[in-house]
Amino acid sequence: MSSTAGQVIKCKAAVAWEAGKPLVMEEVEVAPPQAGEVRLKILFTSLCHTDVYFWEAKGQTPLFPRIFGHEAGGIVESVGEGVTHLKPGDHALPVFTGECGDCPHCKSEESNMCDLLRINTDRGVMINDNQSRFSIKGQPIHHFVGTSTFSEYTVVHAGCVAKINPDAPLDKVCILSCGICTGLGATINVAKPKPGSSVAIFGLGAVGLAAAEGARISGASRIIGVDLVSSRFELAKKFGVNEFVNPKDHDKPVQQVIAEMTNGGVDRAVECTGSIQAMISAFECVHDGWGVAVLVGVPNKDDAFKTHPMNLLNERTLKGTFYGNYKPRTDLPNVVEKYMKGVSLFILNCASF
Repeated sequence: MSSTAGQVIKCKAAVAWEAGKPLVMEEVEVAPPQAGEVRLKILFTSLCHTDVYFWEAKGQTPLFPRIFGHEAGGIVESVGEGVTHLKPGDHALPVFTGECGDCPHCKSEESNMCDLLRINTDRGVMINDNQSRFSIKGQPIHHFVGTSTFSEYTVVHAGCVAKINPDAPLDKVCILSCGICTGLGATINVAKPKPGSSVAIFGLGAVGLAAAEGARISGASRIIGVDLVSSRFELAKKFGVNEFVNPKDHDKPVQQVIAEMTNGGVDRAVECTGSIQAMISAFECVHDGWGVAVLVGVPNKDDAFKTHPMNLLNERTLKGTFYGNYKPRTDLPNVVEKYMKGVSLFILNCASF
């Protein structure tokens, strides 16, 4: 057992005291894990745009003070009562959504939307007792999506922690705990393009590049990147994108441009921006009869998706996904193994930007 097991740990954390105000490095107290929980020593964490979105608090209910961060890798320091799949010293990735293993979603081969542990951006406490495990001089500090990795130590529900190969480089695979799996899985697990097919990727940030990598792995022959920032196009070539469209360069809707490029539309489209217009364009640019569009980006709370019903009646399919339809505990270790075996070079490429 760890020498700190069962004790409160004092460590550094980047605390957001107010919306949009700079994070402050503070000494926080991290309580021991309770039943069904794990305390992790975070070794590597990255910044996801979702952290920024909720730090700005422009489109949701503010919840402060809070410790953000949800894309990370670390080592298990101690475990709470009843935790059997993890032990101190294990290398692990915390994930913003979980897998209880018992609910209908977890038992389904088609869903990763766990009833107990699916993402909840409004909850700032642990589900076991509705209390925070973080405090500063007795003041509770809110959690963020059950992970709060901008802290040297954090407490996470065990169902949101995936045990991985200890030989995997945590500084690389930490990004699998959010954006990379989200984009990769959106293409491989949800869009499921066939070899030789055409795929349009809307948004060429990290998630979009992962979606493009998924299209490349699937054998798509035409991978069309769509982005308002043309400077992203050169980097996207490393991930299989071989054609580019900047909507600002055209005087017609981008879905019409893509339909004309592809003789009626692409076979698959994956939207990775959160822009409602990009979502509509992604759906309307797929071919009738068999086209499938997958929405990945999170829209603003007041957005509404509008399209003519004939687009659906003409046998286009619209799907959504969280975390690329991966089950964290079951699937994430296998994704890490594929990376270790060289199935995908995406993460290595990621280190360059």
